[in-house]
Amino acid sequence: MHKFLRTLTTIGFFITAMSIYAQTTLPNLYLDCRCDRRYITQEIAYMNHVRDQSLADIQLLINDIGTGSGGRRYDLTFTGQNAFENITNEVTYNVNANQTSAEAREGLVKAINQGLLPFILESNLAENINFFLEGLDNKPQDTVEYDPWKQWIFEIRGEGDFAKESSRNSVDFEFGLEGDRVTENWRIRQVFEINHTKEEFIKDDETFSSITKFYYGRTSVVKSLSTHWSAGLFAGLHHDSYSNINFAYFLRPAVEYNIFPYHEVLKREITFSYRIGYTYNDYLEATIFDKEEENLFNHSLNMEVRFRQIWGDLYSSIRASSFLHDFSKNRLQLYNWVSVRVFKGLAVRFSANIQIIRDQLNLPVGDASLEDVLLRQRQIATDFTASTRVGLSYTFGSAYNNIVNTRL
Repeated sequence: MHKFLRTLTTIGFFITAMSIYAQTTLPNLYLDCRCDRRYITQEIAYMNHVRDQSLADIQLLINDIGTGSGGRRYDLTFTGQNAFENITNEVTYNVNANQTSAEAREGLVKAINQGLLPFILESNLAENINFFLEGLDNKPQDTVEYDPWKQWIFEIRGEGDFAKESSRNSVDFEFGLEGDRVTENWRIRQVFEINHTKEEFIKDDETFSSITKFYYGRTSVVKSLSTHWSAGLFAGLHHDSYSNINFAYFLRPAVEYNIFPYHEVLKREITFSYRIGYTYNDYLEATIFDKEEENLFNHSLNMEVRFRQIWGDLYSSIRASSFLHDFSKNRLQLYNWVSVRVFKGLAVRFSANIQIIRDQLNLPVGDASLEDVLLRQRQIATDFTASTRVGLSYTFGSAYNNIVNTRL
């Protein structure tokens, strides 16, 4: 049996379950790994992916560890439950140091398909298995499993940092709450965050204090209109002592077009989005334009490019925005990075980020003190920000050393 499975993997077969008549017969798969879950969920659509281990018909545990050649070894352990309680399987998948992340995750999906085959052969899907050399349409399947959470996922996080030295004390705490609901047609997200930082510096019996507070809440609703178009509504409110914002809220509708179909988003996408909306700002101090509060209308145009291919990874974002009452108050932002495998063993990564800033309407009147600047208590005027980074790596030697040795 194992020899048969290895043969299928070697010649590059893909497995899919087609002509599924009863969606409720999809086996439940629980995945526990440090991996690209979204990609695996998309590519292995003949399973019903669940987040609760107790609901699973098949539990998949993936452990990974570095190997002697600089790559990684993945150990996949499949454990059956319910109708598959007598079935187990183990698969090992090795990634060498010369493979890109796209190659690695594609190989991992092949290994998962291989490990799932014994379970599929004992399921209702056995009669619907076909083997293809290439050309697999693996679109996600809707499921009708009962879900008391209605596809909502929540996360609560908190963090505190307390430090003390003879001449310095600091307290920093953060709390956040997120709620997400993602379906084929809707993406709804709620975010709430609190951040409070206090630092004290003591010199010659004199104490200098720095306190920054940031409170933030945001909600967004995005609707899929077609395989290329989507529309959304974004709203939020916040307080930011560093940016001179006592209280602010905004409401912005948006529309987006993706050149490629959205089901290819994990591999490639080129999107154009436009947002327009209203913002109200209540300032802590009067601004350089003598405003204590302000009603503003702004808009932005954004283009994003993402490719995750065999040759490497690329991301680029260009965003232009301005206020409608004065187009000279604008901002241009460029975020770019690329990682390319030049040839076997050699990879180069380059990133460049720049912002042209002409829209700092929130700056408080008066010059910032040296204390404000050094302690970062207050935002100061600037025309631009820029940063670049270049990295180069070359890996050589044995590509076949899959021995794991963690001694010392």
